[in-house]
Amino acid sequence: MSKSGLFAHFGSREELLLAVLDRGQQEFVKLVINPALAKPRGLPRLKALFVEWLGWTESADLPGGCPMIGGAAEFDDKPGVVRDALATGQRAWIDTLTRATRQAIEQGQLAPDTDPEQVSFELFGIALVVHHHRRLLGYEKARARALAAFDALIERYARSSPRSTARAAPRAAHPTSR
Repeated sequence: MSKSGLFAHFGSREELLLAVLDRGQQEFVKLVINPALAKPRGLPRLKALFVEWLGWTESADLPGGCPMIGGAAEFDDKPGVVRDALATGQRAWIDTLTRATRQAIEQGQLAPDTDPEQVSFELFGIALVVHHHRRLLGYEKARARALAAFDALIERYARSSPRSTARAAPRAAHPTSR
């Protein structure tokens, strides 16, 4: 199909972009969110959301990368319906991550004082770095680093992580200091 034929089908470039975003968001729900929702509430679901998200950003079926991340880079400072659609979708995803984090707190898998919005923010940051490092830089270890970052993040907020227990426990005098 020619470029003019493609635009004629959608009516405008804007309508074409909105259709691409809508399709991308539908696929994201099908390939990332729905499989993760089949996992038990709490950390299993949160981790599944994150792991499926990594798979999405790395997918060979997305030759241009994630349409939402690509669109965000292009439209983040351009007011209009495309930017609004991108922002709405991203907010919904952040809300999903935040809700899964709250469920992990309710399940007693994360400390009660965990800030769910902070966890979502950090998970989003990790995923953006993976997308950049894997897609642009061809960094083969991006996924492994992202999973390590996820584990470190969860450990930091875990109810009984060894690190938080060690921090809370008084330090004994070193035996050689006497």
